[in-house]
Amino acid sequence: MMMSTNWRGYRVAAWVGQALLTIAVIAAVSQGKWENVLGLGLFLAASVVFVVMEDRLPTLFDFLFVLAALLNAGGWVWGLFYQPGPYDEIVHAFTMFAVTLALSFLAYSSMLTIFRDRKLLYLLTITSFGIAIGALWEITEWTAGLVLSTEVIGSLHDTIVDLIMDSLGSAIAATTSLWALQEWTRPGAVVENQASSQ
Repeated sequence: MMMSTNWRGYRVAAWVGQALLTIAVIAAVSQGKWENVLGLGLFLAASVVFVVMEDRLPTLFDFLFVLAALLNAGGWVWGLFYQPGPYDEIVHAFTMFAVTLALSFLAYSSMLTIFRDRKLLYLLTITSFGIAIGALWEITEWTAGLVLSTEVIGSLHDTIVDLIMDSLGSAIAATTSLWALQEWTRPGAVVENQASSQ
């Protein structure tokens, strides 16, 4: 059922997305853009790991992570990050949304049943988790700019906007994750989730 977070169609879509992401990696190699190859390769490897862990994550989360990787591929390989418009900001928010969904569900998997009756605590925990990842990402970008002697961060304004978008993506991830939490922790959910993902 498509309204389930564990619909098998999401996993099929994730596989198709991984094939497209592989093409994007090949395109980056042909352009000789090795930093893009590294970034896209890491996204591809992480998405393969998430999809292989069939019973650990809702299939929707797998698909959203692969979709985030494809949006980043469009930005890096085809230069969409440098075009006029809000592409960079939208991708920042969506990427943090997808990364927060997947990583937080894995990080807090042993506590999901505890969180079921503590919804506000769960929302705050997941949102904070995502904001922390966003802050680490900005530090990574700043460090990469120093090490590679390239302009990764445009300005302080750019960093602040990125952090705002990361926070927005994290908050939306928390709300979506709460939906998955209710679905995955109800009685009999383990058997249903395994069946629907196969």
